[in-house]
Amino acid sequence: MTTRHDLLSPEFRALSARLGQDPLQVQGPGGNTSIKGDGVMWIKASGTELADAETSDIFVAVDHEAARAKAYGAGDGSCKTTGLDPAVSLRPSIETTFHAALPHPVVAHTHSVATLTHAISLEGREAAAQKLAGLPFVMVPYAKPGLPLTREILARVTEETRIVILQNHGLIVFGPSVEAVSQMLADVEARLSLRPRPVTDVERPPSPEGFSWAPESWIAADEKAKRLALAGSYYPDHVVFLGPRLPSADHAGAPPAIVSEHGVQLRDGATSSQKAMLTCLSDVLRRLPEDWNVEAIGSTAEAELLNWDAEKYRQALAAGS
Repeated sequence: MTTRHDLLSPEFRALSARLGQDPLQVQGPGGNTSIKGDGVMWIKASGTELADAETSDIFVAVDHEAARAKAYGAGDGSCKTTGLDPAVSLRPSIETTFHAALPHPVVAHTHSVATLTHAISLEGREAAAQKLAGLPFVMVPYAKPGLPLTREILARVTEETRIVILQNHGLIVFGPSVEAVSQMLADVEARLSLRPRPVTDVERPPSPEGFSWAPESWIAADEKAKRLALAGSYYPDHVVFLGPRLPSADHAGAPPAIVSEHGVQLRDGATSSQKAMLTCLSDVLRRLPEDWNVEAIGSTAEAELLNWDAEKYRQALAAGS
């Protein structure tokens, strides 16, 4: 089977790169895009960054039908064995199954800040349903990324669906062409847009040894933001790169970020992915309306992510970048 390199058109690469270079859409190695045709599906490789779509080989060609079969229970859903080029060592995204199962040529999955802010809150989800009225969308409850999430998606999408809001996770948009998906993404973003509130920073003492004060230090001076940052995690990539929640003190686990009395301490040597996720948390908290209550994913979901080989693989790749 040919790998159909022609599917990786300049337009598809440009869309992928644009999403990856916008921290309000994708943070670090998060998110993924795919394009399929003639039995082949190209999808972002696990641990790579969409921002590099125009300059690096971040996509992996997989056997579309083999990956689709994984979505319906053939194996563990990892899709590690579906690659078409044995010389390529990168793994397909951990979310390959839902890309393969959706019967549309182009699929884009983002961790849009606007979507996340709505999707972590009951009031936010109700607001999103009103704002997206008239669009072909469905809401899917939180599930572990990979096969569990794919099953939840397949249980709810219809032939008309083009938009999926993933509770405590993000956004999926799919359609017949790159242009159609790009336009739908823009429409969803415009409808869900929330204005960031101004924040007040304060003077602080010299940072503790081994740390610097993060640009997101305003969180420590804001009562609600600090409480939420210390209380739990609200979407998968926060857990993967920052841990289950931001701690209030250093500990043996060497957390990359700590919410202290005077600000957010960023550990020296923190990776670009960890910094991106700290910025994402700040962006979400700045947009969260005062009367919306948020729901953390919970300790069980956090443990599933932290003990998952697929995520350990992605963490290792991100740490080496």
